[in-house]
Amino acid sequence: MRPHRVEYWLNATPDDPVAFTAQVAAVCAVYQQAPAVAQDGGHVISTDEKTGIQALERAAPTLPMKPGLVERPEYEYLRHGTQCLIANFDVVTGEVVAPTVGPSRTEEDFASHIAHTIATDPEAPWLFIVDQLNTHKSEALVRLVANACGIEDDLGEKEKRGILQSMPTRAAFLSNVNHRIRFLYTPKHTSWLNQIELWFSILVRRLLKRGNFTSVEDLRERILAFIAYFNQTMAKPFKWTYKGRPLTV
Repeated sequence: MRPHRVEYWLNATPDDPVAFTAQVAAVCAVYQQAPAVAQDGGHVISTDEKTGIQALERAAPTLPMKPGLVERPEYEYLRHGTQCLIANFDVVTGEVVAPTVGPSRTEEDFASHIAHTIATDPEAPWLFIVDQLNTHKSEALVRLVANACGIEDDLGEKEKRGILQSMPTRAAFLSNVNHRIRFLYTPKHTSWLNQIELWFSILVRRLLKRGNFTSVEDLRERILAFIAYFNQTMAKPFKWTYKGRPLTV
């Protein structure tokens, strides 16, 4: 017994279990269909932001590993600011493509990132798997997709009418299967379903956890260098091998 210890848990029971199951099934189906989409020239991309990445510089050099001693980083550190990484994980190749590293994650930042991404193959179909964050359902993103897809319909006005009226109306437009560029939204509390989150854990373990960064510029350059190294030497698609069983009470 350790009564002083506390662990939090999340009651993630969906409001609509049927809709939740359908959304999860839709995402899993897209992952299964991704190789066929790639053969036809399309891209299936898992996208998200990793925010608040700190540029921490150790106050003294790290003591190297010795026989009988583990590596010992200095406990004290200097803060140099933070950066936000917006990254795309190509579900088929396992590469991280067209990353963006900057100081913020506004709706304009995300729309600019998507524009930068689709510019790498401007005529191809793109399917982005994203979570429910409001910047993934923004006016800027709707206008970007409409322009890129040659959609000349009246988009309406934010908070008043039409496609731009609300987040649900914008999300419906952005997820339209008839569009060359579209978004598929994972259900709430299912970050595990978005494959970019698996790659973020690799970034933390391989670079950020033990990193020593002298500035935000140094942090940005090291992140981009790691992505280039990862793509050249480590990239491969994730293969889920666990087969779940229904929980019983």
